[in-house]
Amino acid sequence: MTTYNLDKVTNSGIKLPEKTNSYTIGDLAREFGVTLRTLRFYEDRGLLSPRREGLARIYDARDRDRLAVILKGKQLGFTLTEIRAMLAEERLGDSSATNLKLSLDQIEDQIEHLEQQKIEIEQALTELKARRASFVAAA
Repeated sequence: MTTYNLDKVTNSGIKLPEKTNSYTIGDLAREFGVTLRTLRFYEDRGLLSPRREGLARIYDARDRDRLAVILKGKQLGFTLTEIRAMLAEERLGDSSATNLKLSLDQIEDQIEHLEQQKIEIEQALTELKARRASFVAAA
């Protein structure tokens, strides 16, 4: 028999077991500072797989860990396709997805990619600042 902690009743009325690491979509969205739409998008792409209780999504600790890895990968500039491949490698290695496992080649490639993006951003900023200056001078 499962006991429920009444303090862990969600806004949708779903009761989560007291002793488990279960999270609603709202819990994870608040904790990680992402939108509900983002979490649904990651689910649609197969990156997260919450269980369903009616219409409610219930995430477990594994989903929470995977979300942390996904967001870290995005912060480092990797695409969702690249992140999915890294998570799949984690699954094949039978280890938990609590860390973004990168090879030296992946790190070098990503540094090169980000350096190129940085150059392109600096060029775009220079051009936009020059155009802004010409507008200010003409006014």
